Amino acid sequence: MSGDGDSTGAGGTKGAPRRRAARLAAVQALYQMALSGGEVEAVIAEFIKHRLHEDLDGLTLDDIDQALFGDLIRGVQKEAEQLDDMLSAVLAADWPIERLERILRVILQAGTYELEHYETTPARVIIAEYVGLTDDFFLGKEPALANGVLDRIARVLRPEEFPDAVGSPLEGLA
Repeated sequence: MSGDGDSTGAGGTKGAPRRRAARLAAVQALYQMALSGGEVEAVIAEFIKHRLHEDLDGLTLDDIDQALFGDLIRGVQKEAEQLDDMLSAVLAADWPIERLERILRVILQAGTYELEHYETTPARVIIAEYVGLTDDFFLGKEPALANGVLDRIARVLRPEEFPDAVGSPLEGLA
C-alpha cells in the first residue's frame, strides 16, 4: 500500500497534526491489544467511538487521519511476526526483542510498518514522528534507541533516501 505523504504539497503541512494524532492513537490501540487482546476491528471501533474525543499529549484525537489510524493497527497486527523479525535483525544480539518494553516494541513495529508501506512519506519524517512518540512515553535512552533502530531499518527499506547506506542486517527480510 502506498500511503499519503506527510505534506500537502508546496511545503504545506496541513495534514501533519492529523497524522501525528493517528500515529499516537494507533500506538495506544496496539498497546491495549498487546496487553488485553481484542479483535482488531472491535478495538478500532472502540477508539473511534469512545477515545478519539480525548485530548492526549496536547493533541485532540477527534481530528485524526482515520485511514492511517486503521491501516497502522490492521497492518501491524497482520505483519507482527515479520516486523519483529526485522526489528530483531537490527537490535544488538544481547538485546532480544522480547526484552523491549511492550510500548516501545509497539512503537517500533508501527514505525517499521510505516517505513515499509508508506513510501510517499519521507523516511526521515516517519523516523522523527516515532522518535517523538517514544519521547512522549519515555524519559531515558529509549528515544535514541528508537532513532537508531528505525534509521537502520529505513536505510535497508529505502536505500535511495540514504545514499551513504552500507550493508544490510535485514538482507532476506525486506
